[in-house]
Parts: sequence; structure tokens; C-alpha cells
Amino acid sequence: MREKGFAIGELSRRTGVNIETIRYFERVGVIATPPRTSGGRRVYGTGYVRILGFIRRARELGFTPAEVRAILSLGGPAQPSCSEVRKIAAHHLDRVRAKMADLAQLESLLATTIGRCAGEGAAHCAVIDLLDQHTTT
Repeated sequence: MREKGFAIGELSRRTGVNIETIRYFERVGVIATPPRTSGGRRVYGTGYVRILGFIRRARELGFTPAEVRAILSLGGPAQPSCSEVRKIAAHHLDRVRAKMADLAQLESLLATTIGRCAGEGAAHCAVIDLLDQHTTT
């Protein structure tokens, strides 16, 4: 009799998640350890496809592993607790906006510095000067 489910390689192909990443998620408790066949092989059901797709998408959106674990503990895609998930997402959005502000400052600094650089082998290069600044603490 054939056992239901599929092997880790098939789960990896279906989700685009690396086999070692799947095993890591099991070790750290992000996903439940699946049942095993009588021969000791893991057997994954279709629920794992959904949950791994969910995790992969959350990571693509920049959620930290701790945030993903927290969202999953609240029910994940199957039984979401919207108010708690919203709090996690709002905190994440705050971090994204802070990173964007930092990047905008960085972009401005680099653009200004490059604009001051003649690029002609002058004795003083604005970009080199910026990189060579010593921090004083």
C-alpha cells in the first residue's frame, strides 16, 4: 500500500524552498516535523506546500524569522488572528520606512559627493575623501 504524501525533494520542487531550508525550519520549530514512513522517510502533505509558500513569501517581504514564527503561532494562513498579525506587520512597516529613510540619506550623500568629484585624477577626490573620513568618538 502506497503511503500518502510526498518526499522532501518533491516538497522542495513544489515550493521553491531548498531542502536544507526545509530541514532547518523543522529543527527550529517553524514547521512541524512530518510523519515518517515505516522506512523512516519524511512524508509531507499538501498543507506543507501552503505553509512553506506562506513562509517564503513572508521572507521575500522582509519579515524576520521571529516575525514569521509569531505569525504562524497565531494561526498562519489557515486561522489568522488578524489584529495580532496587523501589529506585527505594522512594526515591520515601521522598520521598512526607517530603512527607506536611511537609504534616501545615503543616496543624497553619495549623489552630492559624486557631484563634487571631478573624476579627472585631481589631487583631491571627494569620493576618496568621504571614504577616508575618520570617525571620532
